[in-house]
Amino acid sequence: MTVVIIVNTALTCGFVAMAGLGRKRGRRPEKRIGAPRGAVVRGLGRGLGRGVKEPSPHRARAADRPGTRGTGCPTGDWVGAQNDDLVPRPATFAREGEARRVGHRPLSASVRDDMKTGRPSPSNLRRDKRQNSGGSAATDRLLRIVLRREKRTLSAEDVTVTDKPQVRRAVSAAALGNTMEWFDFGVYAYLAGTLGKVFFPASEPGTQVVSTFATFAAAFLVRPLGGLVFGPLGDRIGRKRVLAFTMIIMAISTFAVGFLPSYDAIGFAAPILLLVCRLVQGFSTGGEYAGATTYIAEYAPDKRRGFLGSWLDFGTFVGYSLGSGLVTILTAVLGSDGMTDWGWRLPFLVAGPLGLIGLYMRLRLEETPAFQKETEQAEAENEESDPVEEARQSGKGRLKEIFTRHWQAVLICMGLVLLYNVTNYMVTSYLPTFMTETLGEDDLTAQLLVLGTMIVVVLTITTVGRTSDRWGRRPVFMAGSIALVVLAIPAVALIKQGGILMPAFGCVILGLLLVCFAGTSASTLPALFPTRLRYGALSISFNISVSLFGGTTPLFASGLVQATGNKMVPAYYLMVAGVIGFIAAFFLHETAGKPLRGSGPMVETPEQAQALVADSRTEASRRARDIWIKLRHPWARREGK
Repeated sequence: MTVVIIVNTALTCGFVAMAGLGRKRGRRPEKRIGAPRGAVVRGLGRGLGRGVKEPSPHRARAADRPGTRGTGCPTGDWVGAQNDDLVPRPATFAREGEARRVGHRPLSASVRDDMKTGRPSPSNLRRDKRQNSGGSAATDRLLRIVLRREKRTLSAEDVTVTDKPQVRRAVSAAALGNTMEWFDFGVYAYLAGTLGKVFFPASEPGTQVVSTFATFAAAFLVRPLGGLVFGPLGDRIGRKRVLAFTMIIMAISTFAVGFLPSYDAIGFAAPILLLVCRLVQGFSTGGEYAGATTYIAEYAPDKRRGFLGSWLDFGTFVGYSLGSGLVTILTAVLGSDGMTDWGWRLPFLVAGPLGLIGLYMRLRLEETPAFQKETEQAEAENEESDPVEEARQSGKGRLKEIFTRHWQAVLICMGLVLLYNVTNYMVTSYLPTFMTETLGEDDLTAQLLVLGTMIVVVLTITTVGRTSDRWGRRPVFMAGSIALVVLAIPAVALIKQGGILMPAFGCVILGLLLVCFAGTSASTLPALFPTRLRYGALSISFNISVSLFGGTTPLFASGLVQATGNKMVPAYYLMVAGVIGFIAAFFLHETAGKPLRGSGPMVETPEQAQALVADSRTEASRRARDIWIKLRHPWARREGK
């Protein structure tokens, strides 16, 4: 018994001595991992932590021991350790179906000191190389594997080569629908005084104008409802079907206005029927502009999206010019009395043939490549019948995602839409009435001045779109916002001078300010949202802003002018819009030349696709090299700076 006690005592002393010797040599026991299961490895950095997770604590203890079966290499140093508070974290990852676990030991204290100073000494490097020779090889192998997995490059299948004839058909069909919509707006704006006499004859002239614009603004109150219906529907069943349906409703409601009886014929029922037609128009247009911009943006090549998108608003002002021009010609031929008697019906009746042509063109279209890919991916995910994913794809799930995950994009979109539409409706809808009813100009002069302004916008809008492809959307919006704040008062002051020349200069200034926003909106707004939510999110954001601020501009401006007697109210109104637009543009991320969110790159030719794939590989290799240097040789990166 005594012998056994002596032997045990000797062995215990020996183990204690060996432990003390190990501590003198600087080999301290490793710390245990206290992070929860599934925590991302911090040592690999934020960019490389994706998909690399820690094992559970009881597995970590097995991985910490050198020589454990399945590790593949002995214990090594830290992966990218750059802070003193980091602890060794074994990384678990999978490559080619083979699970591997690598345990890592902290770097020596000398290397930590060198990393603090930013530059290692040669003696410390030689000593660390001797101490960590086995671990460095394991760490290098781990980094190479992770970098190979993270070095994702584009393939030929990821890049979409657009079909030029199909792109031309898409732009033409989308622009024609916008032309139809704004033909009605131009007609209604130029006939505001005439319609007031036809449907509100018992009121004062100023009250007639306000009543007419109140009916005009009522259509915008239901536009958000149309956006809530048509937007998410377009994300689910397709852009093509919804755009065809909105074209039918818009054409029928506009065509029906031409058959309405006057107030003298049926009394109070006449303005009620006019209001109903306007509400139906507003409901249909709630899904028109957002759908058209989405359709063109998803068909256009990335480097020409601004130019092609500007053709949509080109159709806007062509439609307005056609409507206002037709009213101007009829006024010159029939006179004011003839227009009041029956001539006001003719412009609305023209909407019928235009609607049939637009419907025919839209039925010949195909779905956008981005939506087709999104649909295929969604169908593949639905095969797994995941209840969470099904709830996410539902209408309520999409609406919740829009306002919880993309609320910043929604606010930016609303600010830019406010800037564009306040300027737009001030020039196109209110300016003719402002010049005739407030400034006392004759109808023909006012109509010709605004029509000339629209021609200036039409001639310059595609140039602005092409410029935004080169300089960016954000600089164009910011420059236009600043110019609107500075030039609004001089422009309105010139219009107040009377005559032809000075008001013409004022109208041209407003037209050039308007084209800064019109030429870039169709390419900027769809890029704010991902593909699966783009139509719905854009419809809701766009129509809420238009309803609250854009369509009500003629009503508020005319009401404020009549209440205050200040003829500079339109200038102040434009200045406020410019300030809000500048704030929204300040927070806007540049999207010119970049793929849409949730979509792959789009180019015009196969040669551009090959060059894009090659550039992607080069950039991925450069990025992987920079990450390698940052993790393995942090002092080298500091010296490079």
